[in-house]
Amino acid sequence: MSQTEKTRITVEIYGNQYIIVGSESASHIRHVALMVDEKMREIHSKNPALDTTKLAVLTAINAVNDYVKIKERLEELEKEVHK
Repeated sequence: MSQTEKTRITVEIYGNQYIIVGSESASHIRHVALMVDEKMREIHSKNPALDTTKLAVLTAINAVNDYVKIKERLEELEKEVHK
């Protein structure tokens, strides 16, 4: 897929439909949306009183936390390889 081509796909996350436009494949976008949906449902099962906005923010915090940990680990591994 060239950089100018965009995938447009409708996904469902936590009972709401969203149109996602991106350069990734449709299967990638569906996979990411499924992961977000699963994380929101997991957090909701532990905190059923949360409204959707707070649930979405906690989901984003969890995702970024995971990203930061993985990025830090990658940097550590890259340093080891370049020694």
